[in-house]
Amino acid sequence: MAKYTIGLDYGTNSLRAVVVNTTNGREVGQAVWNYAHGHQGVILSGDPNLARQHPLDYVRGAEVAIKKALAAAGRSVKGFSGDQVIGIGVDTTGSTPLPVDAGGRPLAFDKRFARDPSAMAWLWKDHTSVAEAEEITALATKVRPKYLAKCGGTYSSEWFFSKVLRCLRKSPKVFNAAYTWVELADWIPAMLTGTESPDRLVAGVCAAGHKAMYNDHWDGYPDKRFLGKLHPRLGALRDRLQSKAYTIDKAVGGLTGPWAERTGLPAGIPVAVGAFDAHLGAVGAGISTGVLVKIIGTSTCDMMVHPLNKPLVDIPGLCGIVPGSILPGCFGLEAGQSAVGDIFNWFVDYIAPGGKKAGSHQALSARAAKLKPGASGLLSLDWNNGNRTVLVDQRLTGLLVGQTLYSTPAEIYRGLVEATAFGALTIINRFEEYGLKVRQVVNCGGIAEKNPMVMQIYADVTGRCMKISRSGQTCALGAAIAAAVVAGKKAGGHPGVAAAQKVMTGLKKKVYKPNPRARAVYGRLYSLYKKLHDAFGTARWKGNLHNVMKELIEIRDKARK
Repeated sequence: MAKYTIGLDYGTNSLRAVVVNTTNGREVGQAVWNYAHGHQGVILSGDPNLARQHPLDYVRGAEVAIKKALAAAGRSVKGFSGDQVIGIGVDTTGSTPLPVDAGGRPLAFDKRFARDPSAMAWLWKDHTSVAEAEEITALATKVRPKYLAKCGGTYSSEWFFSKVLRCLRKSPKVFNAAYTWVELADWIPAMLTGTESPDRLVAGVCAAGHKAMYNDHWDGYPDKRFLGKLHPRLGALRDRLQSKAYTIDKAVGGLTGPWAERTGLPAGIPVAVGAFDAHLGAVGAGISTGVLVKIIGTSTCDMMVHPLNKPLVDIPGLCGIVPGSILPGCFGLEAGQSAVGDIFNWFVDYIAPGGKKAGSHQALSARAAKLKPGASGLLSLDWNNGNRTVLVDQRLTGLLVGQTLYSTPAEIYRGLVEATAFGALTIINRFEEYGLKVRQVVNCGGIAEKNPMVMQIYADVTGRCMKISRSGQTCALGAAIAAAVVAGKKAGGHPGVAAAQKVMTGLKKKVYKPNPRARAVYGRLYSLYKKLHDAFGTARWKGNLHNVMKELIEIRDKARK
């Protein structure tokens, strides 16, 4: 009898559940549940930097999505039963911490805080804590430079301690009511296994290492004295954080009886240690040494691994170099862009050129695909939501250069796509500059699946073939792979992550190959992009921007001939 695992993928706007055959990676059932609270699942306010989620959506979503995914599996596989499911894996956005009480219950479940955004989950793209991030960076630079060396040299407002410190200062009532703070990637597995209590909670090294400066070399999280210099109560919180963090090949516990009844799954099946969506997406895309996995969605994460037994230097501008955060036995390296799909959505939804039909992603992509590289005369910076890598500065904003009275929506749309491709090349160059050779690029996510124009531009800009993961749900698939590993070979799973990847992952036949002529044009445009990148993004730049507009016109006129 075939065995299956379930991958739960908690995204920005919705939860996906996928039922996967452990012998071949076939996805036999899936379901999507859109979060009920806020705007498309995100709690907003007058502050454009605020983005929160209500944890009630996480609980309700798990029940609904799992039941629907099992029902879908029953329709596609004759004789399928929930009893054939042997494990569950979980991925979430991150850093998305939430304040909890002494029992591990989210404060937002308390009627006193039910409508208070500070008591909810602080979503990954919440940037209210820019000042706090700068303060953490400044202090660590002065007294604990080793903390920053493993997270690219700069602490981000997207990360754990920035958000906790922000709550302490701006919402002391919430901070004082919280016993501790928990990453969403850790809370969901705990919820399913009844281990939410802080004395039983299992922390994942993915979230702890990449977003909270955790490292076994300095006994886990930053020391109490360091945190106390930021604020005495932050120092006191250190005693209530977990002492050890674990990799995805470990089980948090077994599915509780109540959750088994609510979902139709067997009680006691193991639930794997949680991780971030991009990291498990890399697992689901078949990541290995030399493979760069790009998870392209509202933002992007660019993932690589490197064996623990081989030398690796610290790389500035990355979102962390963490042992075991992606694959056990390897350093996990994370980079990324704070906005990609969000930039395209901004143009379509907010600028809304031409109305719903003419200004849709499909219509704009079709017209933009007909344009030659450089023919628009436009050049953009992809910083509409700040810069994650390599500048790590959330106060940077977008830029569009070269506009004329004749610039069309399709030209602008293509210019925005090209900007994200230039950002992607900057990340590849940073990896290779520090000795990590990118031998293969595998893309996954909705944009990689659905927009050939974007993938072709990425190939032309980077000069590399763009391959696509076989799965349309690579993050959930990666979670299902973790579940197959913790279930074990005897139960129908696998003895390790590499063994599971070998049979449960794959690539599509379609490969986007770079066009040499387009590559030459983009080489010129990228040199101008780098000039804008350094001029607006760094304090050390001493150049001159006088030629940028004129060179864009020259490139445009040549392309149009």
